[in-house]
Amino acid sequence: MNETLQTIKNRRSIRSFTEQQIEHNDLQTIIEAAKYAPSGGGTQPWHFSIIQKKELIEALSVASIEAAKSHEAEYIRELANRKGFHAFYGAPTLIVVSGVEKNVWSAADCAAATQNILLSAESLGLGACWVNFGLFVFGSENSEQYKRLLKVPDGYKPLYSVALGYRKGNAPAAAPRKEGTTSYVE
Repeated sequence: MNETLQTIKNRRSIRSFTEQQIEHNDLQTIIEAAKYAPSGGGTQPWHFSIIQKKELIEALSVASIEAAKSHEAEYIRELANRKGFHAFYGAPTLIVVSGVEKNVWSAADCAAATQNILLSAESLGLGACWVNFGLFVFGSENSEQYKRLLKVPDGYKPLYSVALGYRKGNAPAAAPRKEGTTSYVE
């Protein structure tokens, strides 16, 4: 199997990290890969906020958990009320992917960039988890404050986030793939 396909098959959501910070060169490689994601019309409607300041990651987690306590979905409220829950699983690095608000394809384009972040992290031996729980703060009264702290440009909206770090322990096994998810029309 070629290296790219092996990386795709090996990638797992990692939710347990060491405290060791990611090397700057690895972060640059990951962001470069994200910037090479496809985008509608080549607009590249994304902005990447890279947070390695532990206090800010903690504050985002706390604010998002607080905002999620009144969410309409019961499982979100239960998670928000779980003792010891951390929205970013204690990862030492967080990347928030924001998209141009007035671009109709921003969500899809930023999702492609987020997938590139996950795959490039795996290829570098890092653990990563696509985590959107920590974005509940951007639906609260503290939204503008946190957008400023993350240096999100005007006209952009935080859409996705990825917790990054070195794995603590082994990666989980892949769940069995669902059957019946493919149709061929020939």
